[in-house]
Amino acid sequence: MNTKTTADKTEPVITKKHTRVSGILVHPTSFPSPYGIGDMGPGAYDFIDFLEKSGQHLWQVLPLGPTGFGDSPYQSFSSFAGQPLIISPDKLIDMQLLTKEDLADMPQWDDWKVDYGPVIAYKTGLLRKAWAAFSHTPDKTLLEEFEQFCEKEKDWLDDYTLFMACKDYHNGASWQEWEKEIRQPLEKTKKLWREKLKQEIGYYSFIQFIFQKQWFELREYAHEHGISIIGDIPIFVAADSADIWGNNRLFQLDTKGHPTQIAGVPPDYFSATGQLWGNPLYDWDYHEQTGYAWWISRIKRQLSLTDYLRIDHFRGFEAYWSVPAGEETAINGKWVKGPGVELFHAVEKALGKNLPIFAEDLGVITPEVEHLRDELGFPGMKVLQFGFGDMNDDNYIPHFYTTTNCICYTGTHDNDTTMGWYAVQPEIVRDRIRRMGNTDGNCVSLDFIRFCMGSIAKYAIFPMQDLLVLGSEARMNCPGVAAANWTFRYPKEALSNGRCEWLLKTTQLYNR
Repeated sequence: MNTKTTADKTEPVITKKHTRVSGILVHPTSFPSPYGIGDMGPGAYDFIDFLEKSGQHLWQVLPLGPTGFGDSPYQSFSSFAGQPLIISPDKLIDMQLLTKEDLADMPQWDDWKVDYGPVIAYKTGLLRKAWAAFSHTPDKTLLEEFEQFCEKEKDWLDDYTLFMACKDYHNGASWQEWEKEIRQPLEKTKKLWREKLKQEIGYYSFIQFIFQKQWFELREYAHEHGISIIGDIPIFVAADSADIWGNNRLFQLDTKGHPTQIAGVPPDYFSATGQLWGNPLYDWDYHEQTGYAWWISRIKRQLSLTDYLRIDHFRGFEAYWSVPAGEETAINGKWVKGPGVELFHAVEKALGKNLPIFAEDLGVITPEVEHLRDELGFPGMKVLQFGFGDMNDDNYIPHFYTTTNCICYTGTHDNDTTMGWYAVQPEIVRDRIRRMGNTDGNCVSLDFIRFCMGSIAKYAIFPMQDLLVLGSEARMNCPGVAAANWTFRYPKEALSNGRCEWLLKTTQLYNR
């Protein structure tokens, strides 16, 4: 894989030699780290080295934003900001913003799971110490970089940092519970509060500066080693977010800022009552009036961080499931037409043709959704578990694929691990898999990786859990279940030389 340099970053280029590529889905929170949660330190760089040695060219992440209640990457305080929890303390030591003494009283952590409560408390303490050190740093170059960052990113940074400072001021309460003057503030009110909360705003600006600095260094390392990064954004944004607080007019809200209609999906494979996500829905008419400026900014920002962008719940751009606020399930919703191709034409006009976007086209997919995806040329997703499981859907079984312009997954972050999934399948399903794969099924997740690799799909991607042959205990997310998600991590020794050699040989066998 070659690289090309643009004004903003060095980008990997998939050449004709790499018309078939593969890679691993793993969020940075899952990397090995001594600090209770994966970060952008040595564990991340070791992972990039593993990708290169095992012949991979893709690394897929979940959304990179700061998480709120429930720790879900899909419920972020901002569509533009970065996750403070994956900032590397080791790199802060290298920058002389932390000392080894600052890490002396570190708790003992579980190498396989993130315990978010203690981790948040511990890492926030470290970040506060780093901010204090930065406030007195003699490093003029670093201070200039910080000022340049704040100026360049001010369009989203100013609202985000004020929002977070106000949340702290209100003891973490949702913005809809703040006093009226700051709940829906005029610009002059924002100016007063920015002065009032100047120190906290400085802290949150510093955190975003450090996040971006560390992320860009990691991304550059990935590019140097032939790795492209696939980002991820949810179609909707969290109710308690700087996005909605700072842009009320873009959403279906009442006069107090509460949503009138909320997002979800109807009953499906994952849930008999559907999924009630609770996110406020967009006022698409108003977005159209603004030329889709907010969406253009959002996609531009995320593509400055990653090389490709998976958009979660792509079908919502054709039609979305609208549920009246106050409903307890998603059953009593209705389909409402979305912006369709016009949104993406506006993005193409602003950012250029051939957008590097992957469409998450799972769930209730109609011919209209397929037409939108294909008209835009976006690759869709093929999940093996859906093909071989109870759905028995030929669309997801490799020998029925009719296009190379797709991504074949063993499973996604919302699926059980393939080992866990296989263990609870009916014998007729397991027998079919064993016979089709000429296997005994003892390491069925590796068999599924081979199925992905052997498919005609241009992209083959599999979660880290499947490469490590892990069971349901390592599942990343269980849709519809509020607690105990997003906790998976792995220790350094889990990525063995033997597994690296197996993956390299398998990748070479299928010419990826």
